[in-house]
Parts: sequence; C-alpha cells; structure tokens
Amino acid sequence: MDDRLLVIIDGANVVGSVPDGWWRDRRGAAERLRDRLAREGLPGHDGPVELVLVVEGAARGVDSVAGVRVEAAPGSGDDRIVELVEETRDRPRLVVTADRELRRRVTAAGAEVTGPRAVRDGS
Repeated sequence: MDDRLLVIIDGANVVGSVPDGWWRDRRGAAERLRDRLAREGLPGHDGPVELVLVVEGAARGVDSVAGVRVEAAPGSGDDRIVELVEETRDRPRLVVTADRELRRRVTAAGAEVTGPRAVRDGS
C-alpha cells in the first residue's frame, strides 16, 4: 500500500485563479504550473507526496516530468479528478481546487480539499 499523500491538482482551476493572461496559452500555463510543482513540491508539506496534475481541453498534451504525473482528462477534468479520488481510497488524498461542486464531490469520496493558494507561486 502506498501511504504517501496523493495531491491531485485541478490544473484549469489553479491556472485560472490568477489573471496573468493564461487564456492566451493554456498549454503553456499548465506547463509552467507543472514545472513549478516539480521544482517546489507541495509548499509547507515536508512528507513524501505524489503530485498529479489533471489537465483538460487545450492543455491536453502536457507531458509528465520527474515529480509530477500529468493526467489528461478525456472529457471533464472534474470527472477525472473524482475518478482518481475514488480509485485511491486506500491512501490519503488532497485535492487542490476552488471549484465548489468538485470540492463537494471529492469530500463525499473521502478526500481532503485545499484551495489554489496551496500551490500558487508566491503564496
């Protein structure tokens, strides 16, 4: 059994939480987030973690890198996040999103939730 904290990041929600022009290059914005996660991990958390960045739409095609697995949602990113939470019930899970409905769905499945500030640059 893997007892590392599984951190599932709602890529679209985290990228969209800062009005920095991300909408002009969604894939590039997701890659920058992935790279920062690979470099910094989960700020404020010292224990071992597994980072999974879920991307959708125009951000599909972003590759995984050492330290960050990228999951391209075939449809809704929210649905893929819920699936990941449900597939890993035997370990601690933390979902990073501000989406109220997604927060409701993943907490109902037993995951903890935190907002985008947990992984944003400079937060």
